[in-house]
Amino acid sequence: MTTTESNAAASAPRSGRLDFARQAPKVFRAVLGLDAAAREGLDPALVELVQIRSSQLNNCAYCLHMHTGDARKAGESEERLHMTGVWREAKHFFTEKEQAALALTEAVTLVADGGVPDEVYGTAAACFEERELAQLLGLILTINTWNRIALATRKTAGADGR
Repeated sequence: MTTTESNAAASAPRSGRLDFARQAPKVFRAVLGLDAAAREGLDPALVELVQIRSSQLNNCAYCLHMHTGDARKAGESEERLHMTGVWREAKHFFTEKEQAALALTEAVTLVADGGVPDEVYGTAAACFEERELAQLLGLILTINTWNRIALATRKTAGADGR
């Protein structure tokens, strides 16, 4: 989540549930810090693809709306945005590295469905240097945290200008 996102979240209209940023500001700032740290050294286009895919899997409309909008602003194509949810059937839209990141995103996001398979991890490890792989894992963990915050507090897509 960027500074703009944190400002929007802090001034967002109430959804009938608590305002997480106001009621747990230290936790909120810590997640913002984790988010910023996780993005370091990663390709911004890859960051958005990972955040989009995790948000799709978690059914988080708030984050999906935010990150597809951010991706468009950064120049991402509509074709790739539309294909992110079905990337396995549309591999030619994504690089090998992006495919590895999307597969890892799915495995980590859906970890309760069988863990992170060795094949998925191995493919990611072959495509990313160790430090970059660690950053990618941090990013996946962070977007899953944001998704859960948004879902638990019923953040509404587009309600705060995001």
